[in-house]
Amino acid sequence: MTINDTILLNQANLAALPDNVTVPNYDRTALTAGIVHIGGGGFHRSHEAFYTDEYMQQSGDLSWGICGVGLREGDRKMQGILKEQDYLYTLIVKHPNGQVENRVIGCLTDFLLSCDDPQSVIDKMADEQTKIVSLTITEGGYNFNPITDEFDFEHPDVIHDLANPDSPRLVFGYLTAALKKRKDAGQKPFTVQSCDNIQHNGNMTRKMLLAYAGQIDRDLAQWIAAEVQFPNAMVDRITPATTPADMAYLADDIGVQDNWPVVCEPFLQWIIEDKFSDVRPLWEQVGAQFVTDVTPYEKMKIRLLNAGHSVLGILGSIDVQDTIDSAVQEPLFGRYLRLFMDSEVTPILEPVPGIELAQYKDVLFERFANPNIKDSLSRICLESSSKVSTFLLPTLLENLANEGKIECATLVIAAWCYYNDKRVNLNGQPLDINDVMADELHSAAEQTAREPLAFLQLESIFSDVKSHPRFVTEYQKQIDILYRNGDIKSQMQKIVDQAS
Repeated sequence: MTINDTILLNQANLAALPDNVTVPNYDRTALTAGIVHIGGGGFHRSHEAFYTDEYMQQSGDLSWGICGVGLREGDRKMQGILKEQDYLYTLIVKHPNGQVENRVIGCLTDFLLSCDDPQSVIDKMADEQTKIVSLTITEGGYNFNPITDEFDFEHPDVIHDLANPDSPRLVFGYLTAALKKRKDAGQKPFTVQSCDNIQHNGNMTRKMLLAYAGQIDRDLAQWIAAEVQFPNAMVDRITPATTPADMAYLADDIGVQDNWPVVCEPFLQWIIEDKFSDVRPLWEQVGAQFVTDVTPYEKMKIRLLNAGHSVLGILGSIDVQDTIDSAVQEPLFGRYLRLFMDSEVTPILEPVPGIELAQYKDVLFERFANPNIKDSLSRICLESSSKVSTFLLPTLLENLANEGKIECATLVIAAWCYYNDKRVNLNGQPLDINDVMADELHSAAEQTAREPLAFLQLESIFSDVKSHPRFVTEYQKQIDILYRNGDIKSQMQKIVDQAS
């Protein structure tokens, strides 16, 4: 099929799409945007947008359209494509058995780019019909100092935002400006809903926003503390980056031209604390779970799934693996990951209501091994400085405090040093390292051959863990072996054998 034979995805062409593509059953012209979402990348579009689209399909409640917001110049391409497609996109759900579901998601109503018109974003968030402002800004977007867990007021963009509150650059400037307008108008505030992989993500968002808003307007900060809700939530759906092959599949096999579809696995989960500033969608009608305390669920997911991704991503990248499925299906990597989960993570997890941990881990392995979700290790390792700090080090610290096992996690830290030092895999091929701390990581890591503990001097990451002699001894042992022979597999095998 040629490009001329395909149907361009837009509102006018919905009725002409093939029967094997599910399309919205509601009147999109009647949508109102009850949600403003900051950060409209693939995960949001496979997760919150999917839940919301499904809810509107089933309920007919069209007050929950989503207006996307991009805070970076890099979001301009996505904005342009979505606008050309009337804010429609295809969700391609790939099952392990090869089944593929194609569904057009219709709940997006607009996509604003803050660098073009900051005031339009503030006004949209402040509009009384906006009930929820949700976020997928990645772990690094919360601007907290990992040593102190406090807001980083030294960030250049924060300094800019404090001096220019009507044209901010960061999310907290926009939230503060919009909530100020709501307060001044005597209106209810919106709920701030984090959808990022941070434990207690709502609490973290609240803490950072109150710190920032307090520098702008103390009365406003007090009003936010009293009136605005920040529900904690656990989110889960593996969503790899869209590739040209995904777009070619839609064009060649389905006959649909979509210039930015989203690919995901069939599994999805959303567990939310039921505390909102105003009304909310009844997401529980389409599979979301509302609870009074999300803590055990989010800790389970972050420590097992997200940390598991980092284990495979860092070790696998050094060992010339390309994707999560290829890494986890390599027998040694699979055994090593299960050992990490069983011996270092599971012992420190509290009971999780309604979930049997052994079964949850089995399902994780099935999800990781899905051969049709080619989740690249380079994506998994994106912004590893934040991910290691958030997903892996807390487990290591708990085990150090409780005399638990630390060998698996320590080797991952040593391998991460090697990864940032050499910047190539064992075949000499360059690694795709994309991290806001890339230069600092490389500078510290490249001193390791002369000073084995140089990498641990990165205070913003290792300030807590490097004070534990047991960790330092194990780390130096792993570093010495790795830098002597460069064979990550032999070290993995040794740890697995010792645990047998």
